[in-house]
Order: sequence, then structure tokens, then C-alpha cells
Amino acid sequence: MDWSIQEIAKLAGTTSRTLRHYDDIDLLAPSRVGANGYRYYDRAALVRLQRILLLRELGLGLPAIADVLDGQSDESRALSGHLAWLRQEQDRLARQVASVERTIEALEGGEQIMAKDMLDGFDHTQYREEVEERWGADAYAAGDRWWRGMGDDERRAWKERTAALGRDWTAAAASGIAPGSAEAQALAKRHVEWLTGIPGTPATTPGGDVRAYVEGLGEMYVADPRFAANYGGEQGAAFVRDALRVYAEANL
Repeated sequence: MDWSIQEIAKLAGTTSRTLRHYDDIDLLAPSRVGANGYRYYDRAALVRLQRILLLRELGLGLPAIADVLDGQSDESRALSGHLAWLRQEQDRLARQVASVERTIEALEGGEQIMAKDMLDGFDHTQYREEVEERWGADAYAAGDRWWRGMGDDERRAWKERTAALGRDWTAAAASGIAPGSAEAQALAKRHVEWLTGIPGTPATTPGGDVRAYVEGLGEMYVADPRFAANYGGEQGAAFVRDALRVYAEANL
């Protein structure tokens, strides 16, 4: 069974022109072209399109997406990483929807509403228990003060820096370079500098074991699908882990 380019464009919320462009740049080829010149897409093509759309949601450009797809032959495993990220986003958005609904009901009914109910889903504290369990309450408190002390522009800049680092790691992992290569080690250096900019972690605490912290995070990226999704899935996270380990052994 296959579907025409018009059907797929409508279902995916895109355009036939976009799908033809994907074909032109060798990102998504149709499974067949009919005698009338129309492009048709089968199940395998739809799986690839789904992955393209998910990677675009993560902020990757088309060249980076091509690198990721070419470097991840196990589609089921790659999609599992995407699924973990989507479920995390689904939970956050569901909390925001419920929060806004409660606020509207309270406003229309002239009722009181607690601040914690109004802001549920908008905070950055969803990992509080994990941070405190791994590194202690002081680590979380220091990071929380640092985050709350930022202005809106500073927070946006920090999030963009974080997203850019994830995109660059994903593209590097997909390119096939070695974890110990100059390019990968430059990324590892950026990553450690990024980590040391977060107060309260072992990377910034006097006497903290920075090497163990960096290597431990690398292992966590691979073990936890929520983090692996930031690097294109388990294979990308394994590349980050290995590159960080090489950097830590040489520099920390």
C-alpha cells in the first residue's frame, strides 16, 4: 500500500513542494513514481518522514537531519529515543493545559486559585528529586537560585546554547567521526565548559570530582532515554559519552 504525495502532504501538515524538495536533496525519496509523474510513498518512506519531522521538532536543520538518518540504521531504536522526548513534552504540555483551564475557571467564577496551581507545568523543577538524590539538596538549591536570578534574555540565551550543543553533538555523532577526533574533543570541551557554568554541581564545587561527574553524566545520557533524545538517541548519546570520557582522561 502506498499514498500519493498530496495525501502525505495533507496528513503531515506540509506541502507537496516541501516533499519534492526532500527528494531533490536526497533526504526522502518516493517509493515509486507513477506513469503520470506523481510521487507515491510506502510504509518505509512514511517511517523516514516521521523521523524527519521529529528531528525538525528538536531544532535540527535538514543537513543535520540527513546525517542523523544516515548514521542510525536501527529505526526502531532511534524512534524509541524520540518517543521518550515526546512523552516528556506531552506530560509538560498536559500540565500547562490543565493549569490554564483551572485559571480560566477561577477567573470566570470569581474564585481564588493557588499560585502553584496556576504555574504548574511552567517551572524548571521537574528534576528536583533526581538532582537532590544524585548530588544533594545544596546542589539543587544553588542551581535553583542561579536560574531564578537570570533575566528572560539570559534564560533564552542559555536554552539556545544548550539546544545548539545538542544539535552539534547529534550531527557529529551521525558524521562518523571518532570520539577522540579533534572535532569531537572540541565539542567535549564546550560541553564541560557548559557544565561548569551551572552552580552547585560537582563541576563547580571546590574539591568536587569533576572527572567522575563528567564521566557519570555521559553514562546517564546513554542509560536514560530522556537524555539520549537530546543527542539523537542511544547511539548519539554513546558517542557523547565516549568523547567526554576521552576528554576527561586527558584534561580533568
